Amino acid sequence: MSDGPVGGGATGSRSIVVERPGAHRLVTAAVPEPGPGEVRVRVFAAGVCMSDREVYDGRRDAAYVRYPVTPGHEWSGTVDAVGAGVDPALLGRRTVAEGFRACGSCARCREGETSLCEGGYEETGFTVPGAFADHVVVPARLLHLLADDADLRAAALLEPAAVVAAAVRAGRPEPGERIAVVGAGTLGLLAVQLLAASSPGELTVIDPRTQRTLQAQEFGATGVGTPEESKELHGRYDLVVETAGAPATAASSCLLARRGGRVVLTGMFTPGAAGIDPVHLSFQQLTVRSVFGAPSSAWDFAVRAFTAGILTPGPLVTHEFPLERYGEAVALVGGGDPGTGKVLLRP
Repeated sequence: MSDGPVGGGATGSRSIVVERPGAHRLVTAAVPEPGPGEVRVRVFAAGVCMSDREVYDGRRDAAYVRYPVTPGHEWSGTVDAVGAGVDPALLGRRTVAEGFRACGSCARCREGETSLCEGGYEETGFTVPGAFADHVVVPARLLHLLADDADLRAAALLEPAAVVAAAVRAGRPEPGERIAVVGAGTLGLLAVQLLAASSPGELTVIDPRTQRTLQAQEFGATGVGTPEESKELHGRYDLVVETAGAPATAASSCLLARRGGRVVLTGMFTPGAAGIDPVHLSFQQLTVRSVFGAPSSAWDFAVRAFTAGILTPGPLVTHEFPLERYGEAVALVGGGDPGTGKVLLRP
């Protein structure tokens, strides 16, 4: 273990700072030094998602963001400095890291539900500086190390993959089951990859975008349909994994499930979304679960699936920008272009 910071050599570090909704700047400051128990990571790539767009637009719940902030919670990179008490062998390792700064000692953390920590919300890229920067500093205990030859461009998507892993694990897919995925965005297409590995009898993807459903078929979906067409499929599926977070998709996902079926809600819904019919829920005896972020176990699952080649996130990336073009990158996300998949910043 090191007694003080080890590594480094850089003279300056750039970062995007969102001062307040709608206002950002690119700043250069001293390279951050990792404190005791921390590492500094040289960022290779960082994904821009709808949560980042919400931060920029000022639409994220005030309890889950702290301005000014450097966003960036989906990222990959290489450890280039370690703080006191951290094993110097981590230097040079390719890695990703959990975003939630869980306390590790509350009842939820001790149960393994680190994404539900009762010690107060802290998350990289929302309340502490994130990875839309040359460097990011994180607690070493949150690292998930990658293979020495890991594709860091693809690995930047392991944060959403961990969320999907949490949803799939909650859904408990079994071989031969009929499964539907509602939504073919980043979460939905990653879900298709993981669910296809469970040998389903059917794997149907519901999304209005033809380009996305074609990609879902490449990843293992056996059938696709639009939301309108899915009305003919009500009551068909053993498991429904909702990933879209659209106003009607929680309710429509429950309609797709068979009696006694299972529904997992993964999308982040906004106020005013259509509610689930309690009468339908009761008579159909559905099991409904939601997912908020990913606990440590889901991160471990996602990284293992990535290393084994079950998860191949790289084809989901459609756009890459340098930090200087952050404004263009964030504008693409949620802009409505069906050709926009995952957008990366490349410091």
